[in-house]
Amino acid sequence: MTPLPPLAVGFMGLGTTYIIYGGLELFRIPKEASDGVNRAVGLWGFWMAGFMQFFVGTYLFLGLSVFPTFESTPILYMAALAFTAYGVHWFALGLNKYIGGNPQVDGFMAIAFLWISVTGTFVFFVGGDYPVALLFALLVMVYIADIPASLLRSVTWTRIKGLWHLVTGSWLMYLMFASAVDFALGMELPL
Repeated sequence: MTPLPPLAVGFMGLGTTYIIYGGLELFRIPKEASDGVNRAVGLWGFWMAGFMQFFVGTYLFLGLSVFPTFESTPILYMAALAFTAYGVHWFALGLNKYIGGNPQVDGFMAIAFLWISVTGTFVFFVGGDYPVALLFALLVMVYIADIPASLLRSVTWTRIKGLWHLVTGSWLMYLMFASAVDFALGMELPL
């Protein structure tokens, strides 16, 4: 039996969160920022993007090291690194949003996550997994927009980041769909 990594779980978690954050950033709905909105959005970031990605990253690392389930698929190392790092990053982002912390520090975080996004683009492109390489290229765009959006508290850059969140969230929903039908039905959608 072929091992089934839970990739769809991570794609679903991040995709849902990107659609929530992107809609809020781009369309300004709800228009007024409030403690209630921040807490609601923070919870979605913490649980959907944070927990679901961290779970997948941990699962993949265990399958690559402790239980050598995925040793025939070394490209999953990059996926494990990304899911784990992005998961913890969303724990921090979600909690910061929930408690009403200063989002300016997110601009410095975005520099580090720009690097992991560039690394993922390179690894998956060279590895021939073009749909996932595209995901990481889209993440590059998110973090390029996040740097000035956060550090400068720029409304324009925040809306641009929101657009990239929505585009990337839509692509993540495709990757979730492709992962689920590929593993569940044996179809071969590009993934």
